[in-house]
Amino acid sequence: MRIGHVIVPAGDLDAQLAFYTGLGLTVRFRDGDRYAAVTDGTVTVGLADATQQPVAGRTLLSVQVDDLDACLAGLVAAGATAGAPQAGPHERRAVVVDPCGNPLVVYERNPA
Repeated sequence: MRIGHVIVPAGDLDAQLAFYTGLGLTVRFRDGDRYAAVTDGTVTVGLADATQQPVAGRTLLSVQVDDLDACLAGLVAAGATAGAPQAGPHERRAVVVDPCGNPLVVYERNPA
C-alpha cells in the first residue's frame, strides 16, 4: 500500500495547472482536458475534471494497493463502506467511506 495521490477538482484544467505549477510543482503527465498529475517529486496531486472525480467536488486521498478486492474486503470488515469497483483507463478503483464518513479512493493499477 502507498498513497497514490490527492485528487483535486479542476473545473478549468489549464487554470489549475497554471496555479499548481506556479507553486513550483512539475507536470508528470496530462490526459487531455480531463486529468493532469503534478508533483513535488514525492507527493502527486491529480487535477481532475468532473468526469474523473470519484466524489464530485471533493478533494480526496487516493491509495494504491496491490489487490483491490482483498483490500476492500478488509476495509469493510473494519467498518468502512465501499462502492463497487470501477474500471478506468489506468486503474481499477472504488470509493470507500471510512467509519467517520470521509470518502477516499482505493485503487490498483491496470497490468502493464
